[in-house]
Amino acid sequence: MTGLHGLLAEFLRPDDLVRAARRAHEEGYRRMDAYSPLPVHGLADAIGFHRTRLPLLVLAGGAAGALGGFALQYGLNAVDYPLDVGGRPLNSWPAFVVVSFELAILVAALTAVLGMFALNGLPRPHHPVFNAEAFARASRDRFFLCIETRDPRFDLERTRAFLASLDPAAVHEVPR
Repeated sequence: MTGLHGLLAEFLRPDDLVRAARRAHEEGYRRMDAYSPLPVHGLADAIGFHRTRLPLLVLAGGAAGALGGFALQYGLNAVDYPLDVGGRPLNSWPAFVVVSFELAILVAALTAVLGMFALNGLPRPHHPVFNAEAFARASRDRFFLCIETRDPRFDLERTRAFLASLDPAAVHEVPR
C-alpha cells in the first residue's frame, strides 16, 4: 500500500463528522485527521487530539532568554568591565531586570514560532489529501475524515467497510 495515503470519508454535516470521528476513535483508529471548512465544536476531542509540548518549549525558551540576558549583563558589568558608578554594587540585579525580561520575551516568541513549525511538520506545501478530487470542497461545504494507512488497525477492506457504515456521502481513496 505504498501508493495509498489513506481512506477519506466525505460528510455533508458537521455533526455527522463528529459522530464518525468519535466512532472511529472508539474502534481504535488513532492515525486519522478531520477536515472542515469551519470550526466544529468537539471535533478535536472526538479524534483524540492530544495536548502539545509547545507551552513547555516556550517556557524553556523564555527562561533561557532571561538567564542569558542576566548572564550577559553580569559578565559585562561585574567581570569584563567593572565600573563603580555612584557606589552601586557591580551585580546590581534591579538594573538587569529590564534587559532580562526583554530577552525572555524575544527568545520565547522565537521559540514559539520555530517550535510551532517543527511540531506541525511545516512547511509542507503539499499534503496527500490534496490528491483526492473531492477534497477540493473541504474549504467550502464538505466535512472529511481521513484514516491513514499508517494506523495499526488499517486494513483497506475492513476500514472501507467501517467508513461506509458511518453513512458518509462517499468514501474516497487518497493516493500518495
